[in-house]
Amino acid sequence: MEADITIIGLGPAGLQAAIHAARKKVKVVAVGKSEASSLNRAEVENYLGIDPTGGSEILSKGREQAKRFGAELLEEEVVKLTKEGEAFVTVTDHEREIRSKAVILAVGISRAKLNVPGEKEFLGKGVSYCASCDGGFFKGRPVAIIGEESEAAESAALMTEYASKVYWVHRQLRASEHEVNKARKANVEMVQAKPKAIIGEQSVTGLELEDGRKLDVNGVFIALGAKGSIELALELGIMPDPSGQIPVDGNCRTEMEMVYAAGDVTGMPWQLARAVGQGCIAGENAAKAVRARK
Repeated sequence: MEADITIIGLGPAGLQAAIHAARKKVKVVAVGKSEASSLNRAEVENYLGIDPTGGSEILSKGREQAKRFGAELLEEEVVKLTKEGEAFVTVTDHEREIRSKAVILAVGISRAKLNVPGEKEFLGKGVSYCASCDGGFFKGRPVAIIGEESEAAESAALMTEYASKVYWVHRQLRASEHEVNKARKANVEMVQAKPKAIIGEQSVTGLELEDGRKLDVNGVFIALGAKGSIELALELGIMPDPSGQIPVDGNCRTEMEMVYAAGDVTGMPWQLARAVGQGCIAGENAAKAVRARK
């Protein structure tokens, strides 16, 4: 399948990028699942000119807009992203291959839930989904990181700079060997087990595991991220900054020519307004760059 621009992500940043790029009369293919967007489960009440409304409704209208302007949307997951010569090759879980001249990374940052007792009750009282955001609150205190993939690896290594003790709780590691070794070298203790419950009184005091063990911790960081923009960027050789964000310039360009990024993956605040604004910028500039090469 051939395209001018492949957009990875069907959240607000990806859909806005698709709308603006397609309006420039270039062939746009956007891949992802809107249901995976954090906006899908949110209520929006702080967006200019919009009465309080469900995020799922905004995404639904956004998909229709993108299609109307000519973008092709694929409800599929990206499993691989490589560069072959001047072309970017995107492979989906449907074994579809898309070759394009430019790529926009707009998958966002995963904040998947663990769904165990105590997770909801202690959110903000020891439970967090962002080590780079909340790590400083746990200086000199023991914490646990829960997850199997690169997000967990990065979070575990980062928390060794703050916490007195860091446990990395996992069932089956899927992070790269390099990331796992980095965490081990930072004195992260690896714990292979399934979490059962987060416990405490006013705040977190421990993590119970299904095998009967209990970890005495004051913080639990849930990092269940699958392959997102950061992992796909690494496959291309683009390095995130120490906080795990993809650096971009004012035009949403990454360090690699013809690769752009927009939305949560480029940094905070994680807000709809910022995602939409960056999507517009990335879509416009990617389309201009493609047209300049024709």
